Parts: sequence; structure tokens; C-alpha cells
Amino acid sequence: MIETTEGIDKTTAVDNCFLPLPLLPLEQLSWNYWWSWSADGTSIFRDLDPDVWEECEHNPRQLLARTAEYRLLQMATDPIYIERVGDLSNRFLRYMARPLTTQIGSSQQGRSPISLEHPVVYFCAEFGVHNSLPLYSGGLGMLAGDHLKSASDLRLPLVAVGLLYRFGYFRQRLRRDGWQEEHYGETYPEQLPIHRTLGEDGIPLMIDVSMRERTVHAQVWRADIGHVPLYLLDTNIIENENIDRLVTGHLYGGDRETRIVQEMLLGIGGVRLLRKLKLEPSVFHLNEGHSAFLTLELARELVKSGLSFTEAAQMVRERCVFTTHTPIAAGNDEFDADLVARAFGPAYHQQLGLKHEEFIALGRVDPTDSKEPYGLTPLAIRTCRSTNGVSRKHGEVSRALWLKLWPGRTVDEVPITHVTNGVHAPTWVAPLIRSHYERYVGHDWSEQTRHKGRWEQGIAKIPDEELWAVHSLLKQRLIAFIRHRSFHARLERGENPQYTKSARKMFEPAALTIGFARRIAGYKRWSLLLKDPERLLRIINSPERPVQFVFAGKAHPQDQGAKLILQQVAQWKYDPRVRARAVFLQDYDQEIARQLVQSVDVWLNVPRRPLEASGTSGEKVAMNGGLNLSILDGWWLEGFDGTNGFAIGSSAQSAEAGDVDASDAESLYRVLEQEVVPLYYERGSDGLPRKWISRMKRSMVTLVPEFNSDRMVEEYARRIYS
Repeated sequence: MIETTEGIDKTTAVDNCFLPLPLLPLEQLSWNYWWSWSADGTSIFRDLDPDVWEECEHNPRQLLARTAEYRLLQMATDPIYIERVGDLSNRFLRYMARPLTTQIGSSQQGRSPISLEHPVVYFCAEFGVHNSLPLYSGGLGMLAGDHLKSASDLRLPLVAVGLLYRFGYFRQRLRRDGWQEEHYGETYPEQLPIHRTLGEDGIPLMIDVSMRERTVHAQVWRADIGHVPLYLLDTNIIENENIDRLVTGHLYGGDRETRIVQEMLLGIGGVRLLRKLKLEPSVFHLNEGHSAFLTLELARELVKSGLSFTEAAQMVRERCVFTTHTPIAAGNDEFDADLVARAFGPAYHQQLGLKHEEFIALGRVDPTDSKEPYGLTPLAIRTCRSTNGVSRKHGEVSRALWLKLWPGRTVDEVPITHVTNGVHAPTWVAPLIRSHYERYVGHDWSEQTRHKGRWEQGIAKIPDEELWAVHSLLKQRLIAFIRHRSFHARLERGENPQYTKSARKMFEPAALTIGFARRIAGYKRWSLLLKDPERLLRIINSPERPVQFVFAGKAHPQDQGAKLILQQVAQWKYDPRVRARAVFLQDYDQEIARQLVQSVDVWLNVPRRPLEASGTSGEKVAMNGGLNLSILDGWWLEGFDGTNGFAIGSSAQSAEAGDVDASDAESLYRVLEQEVVPLYYERGSDGLPRKWISRMKRSMVTLVPEFNSDRMVEEYARRIYS
């Protein structure tokens, strides 16, 4: 089931898609997201018709359907374009023909080794594979998408399970007063590069889950991510009542009841899907607690076969691994016990051979505390053989956070480990940077990242002049992107004409450009930069050494405090002293993220320690030659060595948040004034910032091998899965 296209319905392809013979390979390529991280993949689709490409939000199926016949024939008679299409198609066929790894690890304690017949199955509530597949909201989804791509590149037998959201995550617009408004666009599966999955009888596959004392049906879609199939459950079908059609309505939307039934569908429905597909996984990987109910479904199957719940739970535990992403208890999904009872109904705990109180106790840190809510993280930890955080520091924090689950043990004895997050280099590296990696490291540069000596030798060969020229071009592209997006956003908001026109000339290509883009939440400390506005104004408006900031991020629709923080930042840009030096790009998504991480000089990150579980955006910046200016938390605590970026504050923690904020703000201003700005503007007689470029190379050498998703997936396969 991993590599074949049997059992999928291709009638969902966009209708009336005429392709001339030389362009027919684009049809096959458009059905597999491999193109999105392959050299020349994006540009081949974009070059077919750049305007349509933007209009259809980089959806290749829509592009092929909507491109005019004359344009298709123009490109079909262009020998250079035909050669590019043929080369991409041949590379795809060779990639897909490579055999998957037939066996990883060994059979232990009754478990099957990882193989084609017994793959890893990876469950997650969101997947950031590409911006044309809107199933993500932030870092968790981006990580999941990169995990699948690296698993495919490494030929690891892996299948993924998620949900197909009808409306996905919200689109963001800012009013003239800076207040965030949310808009939801409907997703039409028939227009996406995904297939409806068919059963053995040729009829669309369906699974059923009982929730709220009625049966909810879900159809199944499949997206292909290289070698990895991503199966998506979808309740938006006429067989369901209207309220149940919205189980897969909004990603992280709705009330607590909506959230729990979504998670029942993901976990319980996901296991039932695997049974319909006749897949027997070696390992179930729960990426965050949203899919924790799958462990109950596995136990229910075993109890039905005659085992006691205790016996079943032990067998389930040996086959499940859990990755936690949240460093605070309040950030983990919890539900009122009565809501859990209503959602599951009385039959489910009876099928497990448990009393109601025993069933609810599975989700409590203290099983005897009747007032404690039901948590998915305690459930996942109890029912999985392995739990890991996503950075070394996060592993430490998690051991302290969940200590009570192991009475009588010390923090150091808590069996929670860590696998530090990484990012998929071919996805996030700019094509210009990629071409230099190919030239100086080798065409297999992404594989060479696993050989530190060879990687370092290759990076050392890149001439300073070339690296700086490439980076400068990317920054010019970013500024053109900022001007374009800002002009049209101001036009839509009805801003005054003078302010709207000023977007066409904002920012300077030669000025130090700092990016700050992430989810807007209290612990991310968006307002830290504005702690001393006058001091900041002196920094950004220096005549000889100006600094400019580009911001992007979304506040959760129900988080009014986060919206107020965003409004403060958005209104700050109206200050005439700031107008040309700061911009907020609305509707932060994967495409904006790519523009920023590939082009900024510096990436700023100021979370309150130790609340950044890992973070990955700064890792993407390092792959493109940018430098990190960050609090020593998450991945940066492991990555920073004093020579490959800049650190804010120290790694020490303080009891008083106000004291920490004041101290970190002072450190931020000081590092900017005394380290970052002087180093960037220090130029030799040739006009090059040689010391800055040296630090760029040092960042590439030290960070790319450690913080990429190939290393991460290999570590999961070696230490966690096997």
C-alpha cells in the first residue's frame, strides 16, 4: 500500500484538463508532492503560467486545468521547457523506483521489525506539506510535513494519517486599526492533488466511529508525499448529520466538544482505516497528544479477542511511541470528564472491560483525583513505550512536568528522552543557495549534510563574493515581495493614497533586515522589542547603519490578549518615524515563511525560557545563510556556540516574569547595538562584510548537519522506532 496507486480513485482529477503530448508528464508529477522539494519542480509549474500559478495558490492541479490552451501549446513547442519537463519526470521516476528500506531494527518483545509489510504509521492533527494543501496552522504541521519528506528521501517505510479539514486554518486580514479578522475559505478536495481511496470492491472506502451516541462516517483521501502516502479522513459527506459533517470542519476551531470528536476520529478512526487498508504497523507514532485515543482503540481490539485490559494495554504500549511538543501543562489538551463520557457514550469503556471511573482515570495524572480533567498527554504517556520531547531542554522540562506519573522516582529517573527537531533542507533552501551547494558540496549535497567533514569542506569552498551576491539578490527579492504585498494590503484596507503609494518604496536592499515571524502568543513575547521604543527608534533610524524589521504571525481567533499584542505591533508601523523601517505581512503562511527564511539577514526569536519546546524557523534561516539572534532556549540552546549567531540573555531562569522580560529586553538592545549592527556594517575596502560572511558560513557548517529532518528521522528510526 505504500508505493502503489491501486485503490485510489482518479476520477477526482480536475475536469477538462487538456495537455499536449510533450507536457503529459506534468499530469503525473502534479499528483505527487515530490515536485515541491525537487530542484526546478516549483519553477516548472510556475513558468507554465505565472499569473494563474499565483491565482490558484500554487496548486498544480488547478494550474493545469486553468491554463489557456494557447499557453499550453506555446510551452509544448518550447524545446528548452520540454527538456526541463522531461528531466524532472525522469528524476521523479528514478526516485520512485528506488526500493524502500526492507528492514530497520529487529523484532523485539513480539513486535515486527519495520518493513514494507509493517511500516511506521505517523499520526498528527496537521500536516504542512505545501501551501496548496491547507492542513496546517504552525510549527507542528511544518514539522510533520518535513518528517514525511525526509522519511521518503531516506526510503523509510512510513504511512501517515490525518484529517482533511473543510475550512482548514483561518486566513488573516488586518483592519485599518490593526485588529485581526478571520476568514475561512472552503477546501474542495476534487481540486486538490489528492485521490479518493477505494476499497477492494472499487467503492470509495468508508470508516465509522461512534461518537455522541451516533455513528459518524468518514471517507478517505490520499495525498502522495514522495514514497509516503498521507491518508486523510473526511466527514463532510451526505451520510452524516450536519453537525457531524463539521467534525472535520475547522482546524483548531469550534468548542471543546468539537475538539474531542475530532481527536476521536483521528485516533479511533485512524486505526479502523488501517484495518480497512490491511496494514499492520510495526510502530504507531503519536506526534502530539491529539491522536492518543488510538491506543484505546488498539486495546479495545485486543480485549475483544479475549485479553484483559491490563494484558491488552501492555501489548499496545510496546507498539506505540509518543512525541510531546508542549512544555507547560496548560498547553496540553484536557477535557471535562462529563464531556469525555458524552462523546464516547457508555459502550466504549465497557468494550474495554473497564468501569467508567477506570476509563476516565487513564487520562488523569492522579487517577484518584475526581476533580482533575481528562488529559490526552497523560493518556499517551501511559499507553506508549516511549515518550520524547523535541529538544534537549524540552526533554528536561517534560521530565519535571510529568514527574507525578512516576511516583517514587526522581526527575532524572523519569523515562522521557528527546529528539531535537530538524527541517527538510530541500524544501526550505532557496534555489540560488541550492545551486551553490550543488556546485561546491556536490549534487548529493543534502546527503552530504550527514557527513560533517565533507559538508564543512564544501562550504569553505564557496567564495565570499558569491555567497554575498546570492544573499543580496535574495534580499532584493524579499523587499520586492514586501512592497508588492504591502501595497495591495493597504489598497484593500482603503488606506490613504499617500500611505498606500509609500509601500512601493519602503525598505532599503542594503539595510540590515531582521525577520520576526511566528504564532502570536504571550510566551513568544512579541512586545519585548517595543519595551523601550525610543531606544529602538535610535537603532532603526541610524543614518549610517539603519535597521529594518519585517513581522508576520497569527493570533488564535479566541485569544483576545494575543490580538491586542498584534494590534500594538500593527499600529506601531503607522508611526512616521517607523513607517519605512517596519512592516507587518498579514496572513502568515508557508509561502511567506519561505520568502522570509530564505532572505533575511537575521532571524529574531525571544520566547520566555523555557517555554520554546524547540522551534524550527531559525533552522531554516541557517540553511540559507541567515544568522540567528535568539534567546537560549529550544533548539538554539543546543545550536549556539558563540561563533555562529547571536544570543540574547543567558540560559538561566528567573522566578519573576517581569524581571526576565526587562533583563532580556536590555540584552536584546545591547546585542543589537554592540554586536549585530556593527558586525553587519563593518566593510572592507572591497565593500564586503567579510566577518559577517565568515559567521554566515560558520552557521551553515555547524547548524545544517545537526538541525535537518534527515538527521531527525534517522534518529527516530534508530532510537525510538526500533
